Amino acid sequence: MPDIFRFKQFDVDQSGCAMKINTDGVLLGAFVDGDQPKSILDIGTGTGVIALMLAQRFNDAQIDAVEIDPAAAQTAETNFANSPFAERLNIYPIGFEQFFEQYHDKKYDLIVSNPPFFINSLKSPEAKKELAKHTDEDFFRKLIVAIARHLTVDGLCWLIIPLSIADFVFYLASENNLCLQKRINIKSFEDSAPHRVIACFGFEKVSTDISKFIIYKSAGIYSEEYMKLLQPYFIAF
Repeated sequence: MPDIFRFKQFDVDQSGCAMKINTDGVLLGAFVDGDQPKSILDIGTGTGVIALMLAQRFNDAQIDAVEIDPAAAQTAETNFANSPFAERLNIYPIGFEQFFEQYHDKKYDLIVSNPPFFINSLKSPEAKKELAKHTDEDFFRKLIVAIARHLTVDGLCWLIIPLSIADFVFYLASENNLCLQKRINIKSFEDSAPHRVIACFGFEKVSTDISKFIIYKSAGIYSEEYMKLLQPYFIAF
């Protein structure tokens, strides 16, 4: 049977995609905000779920998505074509560096990414998961430089990253004139340590808005804030 995840306004077929829909992706898709962006770029779209969530949210936006894994790119293309937002979604089956080499003048009001993040850790034994999840410091240097070059003056970039590399990414952003505007510390439970950070960057220098977000009320029971955040998307909520 096809591996299909059904949302309120669209479906995501995950068949053949190494990295399935996960909490990181849907949290980022739900948290991303912006001043009615007209142009959005999703770097490393995977199944396309974040791009689809943003297409639902921002109904005037044209959305480009890049994905270096050919199988995942094909999956995203199918999901885009089968969605109500097909005319506003474009998939590019290349890495972000190649994309910007081809479209070096493109700028976006909103750039989002749930990037690979296992810096200096053991590589996944599965080749596709290794491609999707393993990277190094040089990857993030190139990513942040590219984002800074291709954001509009008032544009925003949203990332979800592990707490362990947050300070490094914040440093890279500041080196490229990107100001950390929002930091959301993601925790599994109220009494657990943060394990992810959702960060919003822009060129405007403002005081960083720091907050926390808790996924579970107790084991297997989602928190009220999680259900409220995902209510526009998840059928179960």
